[in-house]
Amino acid sequence: MGILNTLGLVATLALALPVALLGVNLLVTGRTTMGAALCIVAGLMILLKQYVTTPDDVPTAAAEKAVGAVAKDEENE
Repeated sequence: MGILNTLGLVATLALALPVALLGVNLLVTGRTTMGAALCIVAGLMILLKQYVTTPDDVPTAAAEKAVGAVAKDEENE
């Protein structure tokens, strides 16, 4: 995973964690339907970021391939 993907995941986690914590809080207080729904939404936020390619990911992938083509590792040579 490249640095840009890592930063994107950190941003997604920053948005998904409060949703998950609210879901867990609701689960503990007895509102299981809403709590479970929020936990599922938080999980889907993270999974979709990892496995679905969006239009924003295309320039990132192109930049990572360009950097990989220009800057070769000395270990691989």
